[in-house]
Amino acid sequence: MGGSMGFLGKGLPPTQMMNMVMGSLYKQFTQKAINNFDDFHVAVLDIFNNFNSALPGRHFDFPTSDEIKACFARWKEAKGEEEKKKVFTELMEKSVKTSKLDDVTLITGIVSPPAAMAAKRAGENVPQLKIIKLIPDVIFVPTVTILAIVSAKLSRRMYLK
Repeated sequence: MGGSMGFLGKGLPPTQMMNMVMGSLYKQFTQKAINNFDDFHVAVLDIFNNFNSALPGRHFDFPTSDEIKACFARWKEAKGEEEKKKVFTELMEKSVKTSKLDDVTLITGIVSPPAAMAAKRAGENVPQLKIIKLIPDVIFVPTVTILAIVSAKLSRRMYLK
């Protein structure tokens, strides 16, 4: 009993855990028929999509198309299954980067709920905006917050290009 509890307390060593994760990812990756670059690209994007949908809060950026093309060329040249797995594992280790939340998005997310409440209270007193009283705060505030964050992200992307 003590041996199993010691194992539970420490968990799996990092290399063993990484091998287990990469093995299951590669297994999922190879379940798809990969005949050309488009199939390879879709399979890689599907893995990242699964990452992002399964893990709450933490999101991963997709590798660029050029990185995936280079990996596909090396993957296609690989002779055995073990070598192909190594190429795939290198792509995952190199390309998996967590998305960073920029300051503008964070500040917009913090400031917009109180601003939405203040705007709603001010709008209730304007005769042309009396209909705003019909919208419950529970719906109004999150909607305005989401719209503010989306517009901040979109404007940021447009100006950074």
